[in-house]
Amino acid sequence: MNSREKTIIRELAKEYMQFACSEKQQKAEQRMKAGNDLKIVRPTVLMDEIPWWELTGEEELICQCEDPKARGVETYLRRALYQKRHFCCDVLMKPYWCVTMKVDVSPLGIEEKEEENTALAHHYEDVLEDESALDLIMDPVFELRPDVDEANMNYYQELLGEAMPVRLMGHGYLYSAPWDDISFLRGVEPIYEDMYDRPEYLHQIMQKFVDRTTAKLDFIEAHSHVSSDPVELHCTPGSISGLAEDGWKATWYRGMAQPFTCISPAMFKEFELDYIKPVAERFAYTYYGCCEALDDRIALIKTISNLRKIGVSPWANVEVCAEQIGKDYVFARKPNPSHVAKNTDPEVVRKETEESVKACLKYGCPGEFVLKDITTISGDPKNLVIWAKTVSDVMDKYYGE
Repeated sequence: MNSREKTIIRELAKEYMQFACSEKQQKAEQRMKAGNDLKIVRPTVLMDEIPWWELTGEEELICQCEDPKARGVETYLRRALYQKRHFCCDVLMKPYWCVTMKVDVSPLGIEEKEEENTALAHHYEDVLEDESALDLIMDPVFELRPDVDEANMNYYQELLGEAMPVRLMGHGYLYSAPWDDISFLRGVEPIYEDMYDRPEYLHQIMQKFVDRTTAKLDFIEAHSHVSSDPVELHCTPGSISGLAEDGWKATWYRGMAQPFTCISPAMFKEFELDYIKPVAERFAYTYYGCCEALDDRIALIKTISNLRKIGVSPWANVEVCAEQIGKDYVFARKPNPSHVAKNTDPEVVRKETEESVKACLKYGCPGEFVLKDITTISGDPKNLVIWAKTVSDVMDKYYGE
């Protein structure tokens, strides 16, 4: 880094910290925590996984740093500030720069093979077609890297100066999606076929992945450090009461089985739930569900003893989900990102939002609304501006400002 880059980063960091430490932001974070504590408050409204590559013409987002690590900080700060300035919704803002303790993990031993494709779609070859391929999956080996931690701390402290605190943090929540990873190695069709033709083989594959996850958790708990960083939980707020000071009970488990929307609840239990429950219950809380519809299996998911938040995807039946979620879990609504893909119609957004809000109020559900998985906005940020204002207006109408 050079002095010019330090100046750029520190000016952005000062503006960021003004927002992050403002009374408005603190009140928003109190609401986020209250929602996760199952209190009926104005739901958090967030946008994440924005297609920033379509907004390269926005002057506020143009980065000037050349050093890759400095540019990474600049990108993060510019995007957070852009959201805070332009979108009428909440933003997850940590009032510090986080450096996560480094743990190296040995390779899986087998790599995905994907057909070259310039479109935003993927076709994966089945590299686990034969049972003998399981022998290629290696037991993981872990290594702590305090040298990397020290270097990172020194770098970011020098870059940010007094503009933003830098914290060395232990490992936070676990984001776990083994069936996504297995799909990258096989494609989805072979998995579905093997549920009927070779179910025991699928069990062997899943056990390999769960064993690797368990080994990593054991190693970190024994040799590194786990610390709660509750501001963000994969696109949603993680602030909540009842977290321990350390260990995996200081944080969340985040699980999903997105390829399994079309299988039966019984198969979901057999191939996913029975495996992830022992892992999930090591944590303080579990947030389950992403893009998959969970309408017909919420009763099964509720058997996870520490479950707190349930995903309600764009393809879920809102009424059916809200009735089952009730007051005991957070109704984590994911609105349909196609509504911002071309020309955002505020009436369509209002109708979708009101449907969810009315269901939450009817069944006493604490709620949150997170627009994510946004593939495109056709290069027009006004689509997000309209969405954010419309949803915010609905929240004002039903919950107050």
